[in-house]
Amino acid sequence: MLAFISPGPLELLVVVLVILLLFGNRLPGVMRSLGRGIVEFKKGLSGTEETTDHSQQANAPSQSSKP
Repeated sequence: MLAFISPGPLELLVVVLVILLLFGNRLPGVMRSLGRGIVEFKKGLSGTEETTDHSQQANAPSQSSKP
């Protein structure tokens, strides 16, 4: 019977309002930190791709050395 219990839109709105009231003054700082973290994560991913591209090119045999 618990499967039929789900929060409706009004309950979700009340929960969001309570969260904003409790954490509203810290929310911009948290979002800023989250954005910086995402940017750093993307930079790390692009750096990893560049590193793997360079290592694959360095390990690939050159065609000019073949007879």
